[in-house]
Amino acid sequence: MNQLKKIFALPGGMLTVLVAILFGYVCFLGTNFFTLGNIQQSITQSVIIAVLLGGTALGAILFKRTKHHFKICLVCEWILLGIFTVFAFIFACFPFPHFFVVSSQKAEIQNKLAASITQAENMFAGYERYAENREHLYKSKLQSVVDSKNITLMEYTDYGFEYNGVSDEKQIQNKMFTVHVDLFPSNYTVMKQVETAWLADARNIVENWKPIGIVGVVNEVEQNSKKWLSELIELSTVRERGEQAKDFTYNLSFDDVKNHFTMLGNPTLLSVIGAVMAYVLMLLSWFVTKRNSYKEAPYEIVLNNITDSNNKKDDQLKENG
Repeated sequence: MNQLKKIFALPGGMLTVLVAILFGYVCFLGTNFFTLGNIQQSITQSVIIAVLLGGTALGAILFKRTKHHFKICLVCEWILLGIFTVFAFIFACFPFPHFFVVSSQKAEIQNKLAASITQAENMFAGYERYAENREHLYKSKLQSVVDSKNITLMEYTDYGFEYNGVSDEKQIQNKMFTVHVDLFPSNYTVMKQVETAWLADARNIVENWKPIGIVGVVNEVEQNSKKWLSELIELSTVRERGEQAKDFTYNLSFDDVKNHFTMLGNPTLLSVIGAVMAYVLMLLSWFVTKRNSYKEAPYEIVLNNITDSNNKKDDQLKENG
């Protein structure tokens, strides 16, 4: 424990821990991309990576600083260095570089996701145009029925008009109010507000390339868009008395974005440089630590023997005296 405190007291020792944590965090981002948002797996794996790298590097430093059992500690030190190097190489191949591989495709991913978000936003505007057009056609038809009621009385009654003292104009207004409420029910405004807020947040995440949040957008933008389209189609199935109309339709098409996150690629130059720098920085304390290989000089051995002899004589005199 004292040795660990001394290591952490050294700038290089603390640096080893911090770089190991940073390396693990980048591995977390890479795994999170690859698993499309499996946070639990990503955290577990990154913690294991940070502990393995930081533990082997600190272990090597401890053995290099020890003053006892020099040969054994030297062997253990080099074994830990070897294990550390193997681990560093493995993790530098995956998952560390995967974050950089995906990020190198940022522009293409952003364009595809932005297109998906835009078409989802336009879907609501499309529905509102569809509803307004239905209202316009229905009103025109109602007016036509009223104008020709003396000729086609049956059609007049088929559309729900009545001779009850209420003017035709007032009955048309009532029917238009009903069709508007049916096409734009009270929950439509709430639904649109929630979905508009989600789309705005998704666009912000994509445009600012937030590594953790963007996976959620990839997973949900297509699923949510199809869900919203289904809800809008369901709203459009309502029919007023005598009305002839078609259900709302909207063409949704999505580019394959998930493939950019799940396909492994060759490490980028930036990831190679980052891995090499992390390797060197985690071992910086080992490089600057002096090996304790102290051996007694011959004159020190003689002096120690004389001192031991004198101590024995003193002890004998005390016993005799």
